[in-house]
Amino acid sequence: MINVIIAGAAGRMGQRIALMVNSHSQLNYAAAFEAAGNPAVGKDAGLLSAGEENGVIIGEGLESVIDKGDVVIDFTFHKATMEFARLAAKHNKAMVIGTTGLSSEDLAELAALAKKFPCVQAPNMSVCVNVLFKLAKKTAAILGDDYDIEIVEAHHNKKKDAPSGTALKLAEMAAEGVGRELKDVAVCERNGIIGERAPGEIGIQTIRAADIVGEHTIYFAGQGERIELVHRAHSRDHFAKGAATAAAWIVGKENGVYSMFDVLDLDDL
Repeated sequence: MINVIIAGAAGRMGQRIALMVNSHSQLNYAAAFEAAGNPAVGKDAGLLSAGEENGVIIGEGLESVIDKGDVVIDFTFHKATMEFARLAAKHNKAMVIGTTGLSSEDLAELAALAKKFPCVQAPNMSVCVNVLFKLAKKTAAILGDDYDIEIVEAHHNKKKDAPSGTALKLAEMAAEGVGRELKDVAVCERNGIIGERAPGEIGIQTIRAADIVGEHTIYFAGQGERIELVHRAHSRDHFAKGAATAAAWIVGKENGVYSMFDVLDLDDL
């Protein structure tokens, strides 16, 4: 069995990940932790996620539990994630990172750190969303420059980053499909007298409201017609299931950063 450490175990995603880890035939929920001062520290993690004790006591910080597991699953916050990655490198522990909001500098540091541990890093762990990434690139490549590309994403009002990591990845894949650099064409805000839409723009717009789990729509709009590719998340469970799948896959792999395309064998699509 592969022993799993869950970061942010008392949070919404941490609790859903715990349930998916418990239902996975290759995984054992071995350890959990929260940030210093979190009221869940010292409590039984099973009571939070499943309503009954499982003997996993929530530790204070990763360092307090890192020797108990083979792989850390982290969906917390980008600054915390980088601290965890530094510890994973120090202790040669595998990681699964679903945290969004990582900067280009963070990703560069992660790639350097991952020379000392294997890591799956993806903005979205959902099987369907990763298929959508591939569809976005292929559709963009087929339709070419005659079709405007726009992305709208919606999430709950507690989400801290915008646009979502998933929306940015969709835009990146679409940009690759038409041979553009996203940094040169991304437009994440429109307000006031903005003039005509510039050729080649890829718009990314954000909605934050109530308890929306996650919705992403990518538009390919041409004269007189358009294609819309849509993903709607009904719960957090599909993200958590993907994370559990990634955790079972990554342990024993060579050091380096992998994507969900690797985990799901989508690279050839």
